Amino acid sequence: MFRKLFGPLLGGLALAAFALGAATAAEVTWYGQAAFKIVSPGGKVIVIDPFITKNPKTPADMKDLSKIGKVDLILVTHGHFDHTADVVELAKLTGAKVAMNADMGTTYETLELLAKEQLIRFNKGNGLQPIEGVTVYMTRAEHSSTVLHKGVAHPGGEPVGYVIELEDGKKIYHSGDTGVFGDMGWIGSYYGIDLALICIGGHFTMDPKHAAYATREMLKPKVVMPMHYGTFGLLKGTPEQFKAALGDWSGEVVVMQPGDTRTF
Repeated sequence: MFRKLFGPLLGGLALAAFALGAATAAEVTWYGQAAFKIVSPGGKVIVIDPFITKNPKTPADMKDLSKIGKVDLILVTHGHFDHTADVVELAKLTGAKVAMNADMGTTYETLELLAKEQLIRFNKGNGLQPIEGVTVYMTRAEHSSTVLHKGVAHPGGEPVGYVIELEDGKKIYHSGDTGVFGDMGWIGSYYGIDLALICIGGHFTMDPKHAAYATREMLKPKVVMPMHYGTFGLLKGTPEQFKAALGDWSGEVVVMQPGDTRTF
């Protein structure tokens, strides 16, 4: 009798719960190189290192920045062209706040690339909540940073990575361009990374073996996704080499193709 009377209601509640659960997953789109779009469980849109319109790996039908739709926040890891090429245009198109290291922010302001009101200049330390419900922590990275504007090199401050804590508490780590450094162990231990976006291409950044060591021994994320490989000839590292170097690591490796979207 109970099932007859309340079965349909319980079934409807179960379906609603399933739908709500599906809606709370973070959605991650990869454009190639280090460029990502993250849609948080609460619908906030974060773009990291937008190198899209001139990215040889971005699918042609995704190169139109207007197709990205609304953007709440743009995060920039450092000043190199393959991480900043579309920062200014995307910011002007969407009105999104742009967060970067303080010195590079000063360069962008001085060169009048972006208005002061649109910039969030900060450094490693306490997390900021630049958009409601999402906290961003800036982390160290071992690389370089220069802003090239009209053929002249300007200070790019320190290269960085980011830990993004979403509304549901899950944390996504974007390494930026980096070599291995000891504080990766602290980042992994302190934050508890759910998804790590890790450069593997080599030459300018970690190669697959170094990235695998950082993942397995230091960051220890639940899921890792390789990035920043194959875009240009010098970035020779491959996901296959990365997976082989990880050995019997117990975490999940997700290999996406540029243009792919996946929920986490």
